[in-house]
Amino acid sequence: MNIDTAFEFFPILETERLVLRQLKEKDAPNLFSYFSKDEVTEYYDLESFTSKQQAVDLISRLSQRYEEGKQIRWGITLKGNDELIGTCGFHSIERDHFKAEIGYELHPHFWGKGIMAEVIQKVVEYGFNTMELNRIEAFYDPENVSSKRVLEKNGFEYEGVLRKRFFAKGRFVDAAISGLLKEV
Repeated sequence: MNIDTAFEFFPILETERLVLRQLKEKDAPNLFSYFSKDEVTEYYDLESFTSKQQAVDLISRLSQRYEEGKQIRWGITLKGNDELIGTCGFHSIERDHFKAEIGYELHPHFWGKGIMAEVIQKVVEYGFNTMELNRIEAFYDPENVSSKRVLEKNGFEYEGVLRKRFFAKGRFVDAAISGLLKEV
């Protein structure tokens, strides 16, 4: 198996409490419900959503990028309830280097319950075992201590800060980087 295996058919992943599945247009209202909250987009490179159409458009872009083999983003649902509560997945996939960047977000109602740590563990396992990645990295705002903490819980090592790495919301922002290697 290799990276392209993830793009032959969309994989469904399960944890003890969760089902990670492909996003659908019907998820747009739930996606909007949390992407319209400033506390969710505070450290994101996009403004809070103001219309449900933005959620529809995002789902469409993510689906297109999956079809192109450039990105895989799972919708997070609780077992027994197909309502979307967040997403997690890989982007910036570099096949030649067996590397990808992980990204995620979660509805604030579910913060502090260990859900994202559980999700990341499963997504990382899939990345290393099925996609045969060697390195998974994450960029996050250095002030986002919750993101740093959930990455550390999953074995990611803090590697430093890239000063003024991104231009977001009208200003240059630093990016902390953490990485996880397969052989660790």
